[in-house]
Amino acid sequence: MTAPAAGSEPGLIRTLTGSFRELLARPLTSYYLVLGSSALLLALGLMMVLSASSIEALQRTGNPFYWFAKQSMSAAIGIPLMWICSRLPPRFFRLAGYPVMALSLLGLVMVIFVGEELLGAQRWITVGPFSIQPSEPAKLGLVLWGADVLARKARGRYIEWRHLLLPLMPGTALLAVMVMFGRDLGTTIVLMLIFLSLLWVVGTPVRLFLGILGLILLSSAAMIIAEPYRLERLKSFLDVWSHAQDGGYQAVQGLIAIGSGGWFGIGLGGSRQKWNWVPHAESDFIFAILGEELGLMGTLIVVALYGLLGYAGLRIASRIDDPFIRLASAATVAWITGQAIVNIGAVIGVLPITGIPLPLVSYGGSALLPMLAALGMLLSFAKREPGAAEALAARGPGFAARALSWLGLGGRPKRDGTATPAQPRQRRAAIRTTQNRE
Repeated sequence: MTAPAAGSEPGLIRTLTGSFRELLARPLTSYYLVLGSSALLLALGLMMVLSASSIEALQRTGNPFYWFAKQSMSAAIGIPLMWICSRLPPRFFRLAGYPVMALSLLGLVMVIFVGEELLGAQRWITVGPFSIQPSEPAKLGLVLWGADVLARKARGRYIEWRHLLLPLMPGTALLAVMVMFGRDLGTTIVLMLIFLSLLWVVGTPVRLFLGILGLILLSSAAMIIAEPYRLERLKSFLDVWSHAQDGGYQAVQGLIAIGSGGWFGIGLGGSRQKWNWVPHAESDFIFAILGEELGLMGTLIVVALYGLLGYAGLRIASRIDDPFIRLASAATVAWITGQAIVNIGAVIGVLPITGIPLPLVSYGGSALLPMLAALGMLLSFAKREPGAAEALAARGPGFAARALSWLGLGGRPKRDGTATPAQPRQRRAAIRTTQNRE
């Protein structure tokens, strides 16, 4: 064997590094990262919901596809919603924050009076065959409303920081209190993450930020002490194996499931722990079944996809000067990645169990639809990065436009009777200008 030429390996590394930097510098990188990671997580989620829920669905309803069919229906509604949001301007989202916030508060009030109680928590409103959890769209409402409030205040040259907390802090506190009436500490934590991310991005002084963080931690401790079952859950978390038959049962079974998966898992659909061992295997603890069936490699891929999604959102926030886009993008990242960290941390035993779903993967239409709408909003923002509009115009018509053209529903007819895809806006304007000159 001949030895490699001197300097060949460093040269290869420089070439790969340069190619990677060139890829990241492309104007549509954020767009494709959000789209690709979201699509992969959603597809993986549907697959895992089918696997994790089939046994319990068969026992309860006689149909192993019952929960998978409902989740597929939610995805069938959510994907067009995501596409529509990706084509809307930022002004729409600024205006939409107020009605979404108001409707969420109305829904949380209705939960108190007519909500359905399940497993000691009152979080759902039942409408026919569907159950709606108003605290899920409340996360989206806080992102949009909070970003617009701070963006409007940030226009001034000099702002007293206490003015930035009004009305954001009272509004967030009202949401949190209404959610806590339903005994939903997990969603309250996510709302606090969104609130803190908005304050951080807008540039709140460190002392004030730390003071607010301390107040939130003290409030969380008080809420844990006020409810005996939360205190017992915390004790179980501190010594889970001593409570394997009571408060730590779910955590122990989840750890057994993940430990059984090894490096590459026991095979899709082959989970043993989903046979009535892991409670809520299709929702809160779906990551445990994923680890058992797909192994450590599968869990690392999921974590990497959330990392890419978070990176793309922060990239959008850093490349656009609009304060609303920066705030809304960062808050959406805090929502999605923060919720994923809390869920995964609870399953692997490094955080207490809070009962919140894994974004895009766990069963639940109330959580899936607002999440897809928020991701569509990120796609809309990504199109406004420097050079993105030109890159999209050069790319030509998208799949939807081509499909309409193939069906004879889009484009303009040529003189020979064939149809051409609809022209981008800039090209149509150029054609009109040329015709007027002639």
